[in-house]
Amino acid sequence: MRVETGRSFRVVDVDGGQVGDLFAFALDDPSEHLSADHTRAQLFRLFPAIGESFFTNRRRPMLVFEADTSPGVHDMLFAACDAARYEDLAGSADHASCADNLRSAVAAAGFGPVGVPQPVNLFEDTAVEPDGSLRWQPSSSKAGDYVQLRAEQACLVVVSACPYDLPPMESLGPLAIDLL
Repeated sequence: MRVETGRSFRVVDVDGGQVGDLFAFALDDPSEHLSADHTRAQLFRLFPAIGESFFTNRRRPMLVFEADTSPGVHDMLFAACDAARYEDLAGSADHASCADNLRSAVAAAGFGPVGVPQPVNLFEDTAVEPDGSLRWQPSSSKAGDYVQLRAEQACLVVVSACPYDLPPMESLGPLAIDLL
């Protein structure tokens, strides 16, 4: 979905319990993209608070986090699922993935090939333990929960309803994207 500067959109978890991998690319230069790494470094936080920005790989604001009706648990640590992950965990690379969903959506938008940056994993429940290990558990979002974001620059936004169906993330359902 193309989102012009100043426009807001919502990502809605229709049935609850679904993770969504959020990607965004600058319309005028697809090599500039939403960057979880740069956002953490700019804000000194694991995830922005309401009113704060998500930044690009050029440290420019791309999206502002306007609202969140979910329990507020999101992740910016895990890479998008891909064929190699399914080969490693399930013994088969023949599985839908967020990386493949991104590539398909970008191609369908006529945007050209892009690399797969680390996404912002909406509704994903990842906890950092005191020993530094990560605990990954099912999403706690409920039906109708949403996050609302506003574009600070014109961008192509892609959201993949994560098809990861291995424990502990076995809840698969639809996400809706509403341009406001």
